[in-house]
Amino acid sequence: MEPLTAPIELSFDYTRSLGSTLGRFMTGLAGRTIIGARCSDGRIYVPPVEYDPLTGAAVSEFVDVADEGEVLSWTWAGQPMPGQPLDRPFAWALITLDGADTAMLHALDVDSPEAVTTGMRVRARWVAEPVGHIRDIVCFEPASIATAERPAGSATSSDVEPVTMVTTPVSLQVQHSASIQETHYLIGLEQGKLIGQRCPVCRKVYIPPRGACPVDGVPTEEEVELPDRGTVTTFCIVNVPFYGQKIKPPYVCAYILLDGADIAFLHLILDCPAEDVRMGMRVGAVWRPRDEWEPALQNITHFRPTGEADADYDSFKEHL
Repeated sequence: MEPLTAPIELSFDYTRSLGSTLGRFMTGLAGRTIIGARCSDGRIYVPPVEYDPLTGAAVSEFVDVADEGEVLSWTWAGQPMPGQPLDRPFAWALITLDGADTAMLHALDVDSPEAVTTGMRVRARWVAEPVGHIRDIVCFEPASIATAERPAGSATSSDVEPVTMVTTPVSLQVQHSASIQETHYLIGLEQGKLIGQRCPVCRKVYIPPRGACPVDGVPTEEEVELPDRGTVTTFCIVNVPFYGQKIKPPYVCAYILLDGADIAFLHLILDCPAEDVRMGMRVGAVWRPRDEWEPALQNITHFRPTGEADADYDSFKEHL
């Protein structure tokens, strides 16, 4: 059997508070001004550091620097990735801006590696409407390029609303290849089955199968079909809403020990008030319609109470 493969994209919007130092830097960008921090050695750091690298004291002196400078070093990006500043080949460059003593990393828009040299003069290309984000600088470009109209920087940021938060999209794309054991498990799900594997030594049954017993270190080759009923071992009630949430809080995420298994797996408990969920509760799987089944655990939308008597604590205490 050939292992299953599938593309997986993990993405979310990362939102963080900036604090006084980075907030000042981002607010400056919103006014097309680049701000650095002067530390105890007299050096100006861009972007500004929050604490003096020599003394550890909080930085309190900030200085405007130019949006032009020199390339300190660079590397060529011949195949840009989604989400990068430019959709064509470009250079990543460390740029020391006029008035700064440290270099900042940004994209440099040039046609070829031959067009980049250490020490070349470059300047920022700003977006039409800055919002207070590092992407307000689209990229840098050779200073020799003539621009018909170039937005001017502002001397102060007093007219700009202070920027206190920043949201950055994070995305990771991978091509996942399942193991042979995981492939059997996923194909079983597509057929409405829950397939685990038994250790030939300790006789424990693991689901999803791991290919080897973590206790004895031997291959687990014997497949075991498990029922879609089990016992809640531990759980948490989700009360806090978050971006992209598909279920309205409160709801329960629980570890469910299927009958005959020796390891619990995480799933949702629905179709009952969250406050009624408890350790030992007997639950059963709720499957999607048969024509929607695919090789994925999402075939089970959730678990719900079966109405059976709670399992005795001694029957699952070793699986918490």
